[in-house]
Amino acid sequence: MMDIAIQAAQAAGQILIEHFGKVPQGAIRQKTKNDFLSFVDEQAEQTIIETIRSRFPDHAFLAEESGTTQNKSPFRWIIDPLDGTKNYLSGIPVFAVSIALQQKNELVLGVIYDPVRNELFHAELGGGAFLNAERIQVSSKEKLSDCLLATGFPFKAKHLLPPYLNAFETVFNRSIGMRRMGAAAVDLAYVATGRFDAFWELGLSPWDVAAGTVLIREAGGSVSDFWLGDHFLFNHYMLASNGKVQQELSGLLRQSFPTFQPVYPNEESLT
Repeated sequence: MMDIAIQAAQAAGQILIEHFGKVPQGAIRQKTKNDFLSFVDEQAEQTIIETIRSRFPDHAFLAEESGTTQNKSPFRWIIDPLDGTKNYLSGIPVFAVSIALQQKNELVLGVIYDPVRNELFHAELGGGAFLNAERIQVSSKEKLSDCLLATGFPFKAKHLLPPYLNAFETVFNRSIGMRRMGAAAVDLAYVATGRFDAFWELGLSPWDVAAGTVLIREAGGSVSDFWLGDHFLFNHYMLASNGKVQQELSGLLRQSFPTFQPVYPNEESLT
């Protein structure tokens, strides 16, 4: 399954590189406000699904563009063919392919491929995490005051911007810096390899975070929602770190988000 996931990610990555900087404005469509796609997203996703189905025809899928396919298989692939679409369409070289596998609701495999840098991150449950075949691990920072963090703005949930900005100020003042890459899969991969010490964002979907979750956990880190619960895959509140600052970060975020607030009006559609 890992071999097929890597093959699918690299095939999709090749499509992304072939069209990078060449997508005409007329080929860009808006799914919802501030959320865009093009034929590149669709072609890459189709390639991933066809590659996996050629070997595992009975498996289920949850993909960003084509949605959910249901069957009786215990395996479900969670796919983002192009994480960082706005970066991609704007000519900013920060984007990635993200593929994860669930077995009976447990995340067991994750692949994130950055075709610009030819960086392939992969991990499977109990097998460790790797970057281009070299084992990786999270950072060893123990104090938030020593940490470089990543985040993302809630551009699809602007009604939560006030508490987000409060949280941003609180966390920013307690860390050495904050970065906003515009591609959650890249952020999570960078936490797994120690480039970032932590990442937090609200408004993300399962395909944004599933693969990165496997990577970070297998690299020795922690993933949860803002309240240290395990509902991040579907409640859209993501907190990931090297594990050593997870509690401290959660405490700071809870000052602005003491309880769960729905991010989208149709939350149930993502379960």
